[in-house]
Amino acid sequence: MKCLFLGYSRLQKGYRCYSLETHRYFISADVTFFEDSPFFSTTSESLPVSEVLPIPIVSPPDAMPPRPLQVYHRRPVSLLLSLFLRHLLTHFLSLRLHLPRLCLLLMTYPLLFGKSTHEALSHPGWRQAMVDEMAALHSNGTWDLVVLPSGKSTVGCRWVYAVKVGPDGQVDRLKARLVAKGYTQVYGSDYGDTFSPVAKIASVRLLLSMAAMLRRSLYGLKQSPRAWFSRFSSVVQEFGMLRSTADHSVFYHHNSLGQCIYLVVYVDDIVITGSDQDGIQKLKQHLFTHFQTKDLGKLKYFLGIEIAQSSSGVVLSQRKYALDILEETGMLDCKPVDTPMDPNVKLVPGQGEPLGDPGRYRRLVGKLNYLTITRPDISFPVSVVSQFLQSPCDSHWDAVIRILRYIKSTPGQGVLYENRGHTQVVGYTDADWAGSPTDRRSTSGYCVFIGGNLISWKSKKQDVVARSSAEAEYRAMALATCELIWLRHLLQELRFGKDEQMKLICDNQAALHIASNPVFHERTKHIEVDCHFIREKIASGCVATSFVNSNDQLADIFTKSLRGPRIKYICNKLGAYDVYAPA
Repeated sequence: MKCLFLGYSRLQKGYRCYSLETHRYFISADVTFFEDSPFFSTTSESLPVSEVLPIPIVSPPDAMPPRPLQVYHRRPVSLLLSLFLRHLLTHFLSLRLHLPRLCLLLMTYPLLFGKSTHEALSHPGWRQAMVDEMAALHSNGTWDLVVLPSGKSTVGCRWVYAVKVGPDGQVDRLKARLVAKGYTQVYGSDYGDTFSPVAKIASVRLLLSMAAMLRRSLYGLKQSPRAWFSRFSSVVQEFGMLRSTADHSVFYHHNSLGQCIYLVVYVDDIVITGSDQDGIQKLKQHLFTHFQTKDLGKLKYFLGIEIAQSSSGVVLSQRKYALDILEETGMLDCKPVDTPMDPNVKLVPGQGEPLGDPGRYRRLVGKLNYLTITRPDISFPVSVVSQFLQSPCDSHWDAVIRILRYIKSTPGQGVLYENRGHTQVVGYTDADWAGSPTDRRSTSGYCVFIGGNLISWKSKKQDVVARSSAEAEYRAMALATCELIWLRHLLQELRFGKDEQMKLICDNQAALHIASNPVFHERTKHIEVDCHFIREKIASGCVATSFVNSNDQLADIFTKSLRGPRIKYICNKLGAYDVYAPA
């Protein structure tokens, strides 16, 4: 069968082929390539052929008559172009669904060659990016020229190039960074601790939710180059900002009129919001004088999160990131499903054939884990497939593909934050007792709402085996209480909302009795002491527990795989919203 070669399959060993006769795609490993013969007929009336030059050959009388040797001249470029345009691949394959990606590829084609310093210097865009980087390093005093001590060796450096693309797929800028070859350093001799605090994702969600409830705009700043966190912290505190003890990457300021400014920093990305508009402008100018900071205006894109602001609220989504994952895995044209995990399938280690490239599985699961920032509906499936990173098998890969097919159904789904008229803190907690078929451990899940907006959620496998469903639910309540206490501390520092009692909702009566009754129980004596701190919080009035029917348990989606209608119901209650869905 005569076919077109489209590339290599990413799902199995073989070549992707397209038949012009049957108009079907297929994958095959039994392929023979004809590289020296043209696929399409090259017959043309305008094809110039040189005259035939007979060559005299002395041969016996009974020999075959000599075959004349035909010499063809090189075809002109215009003729080759006409043949190419006549048999374009787009005449046989539809690129309608891939047109935006094709345009982006053609637009960034000259920029993709900045992989070496020699190639980058030949492009004016990369050259300017390198000049800007060197100027920024000199202005910030990144290094001092000293004499190399005896017995010491220098640490080399190299250029790293990247094309920064915005949420709309357009090229934002060319980025060049001069980085040190850290792998040549020795711990304790060349460097010490290398960590730097970054904001918790729950803190970012909280500030975005607060902006929606205050009906204030969000502003983004880009700090260039990267500054040490200690220096940035000191500069911000010089302005009068206070650093939160609950999250060291969150800063706040309140003036005498009761107006506020909130700032969160994640490495070199900054988000500012608040009710003090004059103070926000002064803070920006203060940062401009100390850092080479770029004002991005109203916040639209932050850490790969697309942010849509309107008078009715704020929507967080990761549509571009989700589509990029689907494109990298070749799943853009897959058939969508309504559930991220089959409720009838239980994954166990060693189930099926081991994958030939486990690194690919790990990278894909890591990307899906980052997608859970705005997709609480895939938190549980991603946590399950994350348990097989050491030795994944084909059954685990099939489970990951199932998640991708679910994402394909709603790639633009995110979380909606709006002003609902209150700031009460409410948490839902649930547990799936002995849900793991291998070690019989339970799965804890919780979600926390502040002012009716979903701020924090988690799906986590418990560390020990629970002896009863009540114990599993009790441990999940203790985990959720930790998150409630931390969020309460952060809210008190930011002076946001009322200092009122927080609610913890569970669907297990026995667990609620254990949490409310400090009397010794025979079947709870083995539970660790740290889990019992929930009793102290209940007794002090900080947390109040209440019962909810299992049909209204919103944390169900974080502990087990559910059916499609149930997922849609819970996602609606969690505040899931798709700004790209047709009205």
